[in-house]
Amino acid sequence: MDDPILTIEEREAINSGRWFSTLSPSLRHDILRCAYVKRFKDGTLICARGEPPEEWIACARGAVRVSSTSISGKQITLTYVEPGIWFGDVAIFDGDRRTHDAYAHGDTTILCVSKADFKKILAAHVEFYEAMLRLHARRIRQLYGLVEDLNTLPLRARLAKQLLHLVRSYGVPSLSHGGEMRIGLQLAQEELAQLLGASRQRVNQELKTMEREDAIRIEPGGLVVRDREALMRIAETDN
Repeated sequence: MDDPILTIEEREAINSGRWFSTLSPSLRHDILRCAYVKRFKDGTLICARGEPPEEWIACARGAVRVSSTSISGKQITLTYVEPGIWFGDVAIFDGDRRTHDAYAHGDTTILCVSKADFKKILAAHVEFYEAMLRLHARRIRQLYGLVEDLNTLPLRARLAKQLLHLVRSYGVPSLSHGGEMRIGLQLAQEELAQLLGASRQRVNQELKTMEREDAIRIEPGGLVVRDREALMRIAETDN
């Protein structure tokens, strides 16, 4: 499924990424100059836990599901990498093997930079070291925030925050209902529950409560956010 050229939408997703867009034009040029495109069908393994790191990766379309497998053999989803986000550099820096599996969620396009080219860019751009430090610092802040939420917020508030994040990353304006946003990332309730460290039954109950409050609408094809302000109030006050 490889295609050597990003579509206009995919290139825009990369260039407008919050971190990537802060890099100097010369650094962005050198990264994109040596990058290559890979395309995957839904559910295809992109890289596996235990593999040596050969590529630095960015999601350009779709999503990358990062997961691990429990001792009992159950697969647990940890996060979804959205378009514009780069990952896979930690194993390149520390020289260890990859710690998680990564699968395409939906039809997915990724942009890859080989480990050798990654190191060449580091040698050529002092700026790149500082940029990677900022990227890692941001990840650490996010990780601490997730741990704090898990230990201090009830499920209802954590669910509202997760829905707000999903609508920011994957929101598609509703053509029939002005102001409503459909979450374009298709997640089963079990997958949403895994992200929140909760059971599917509890997440289902909270979703139905939010639907009765007219904050969201549950449809066969996914979730529609009807009132983002209501979700924000739930995220901020339900603690």
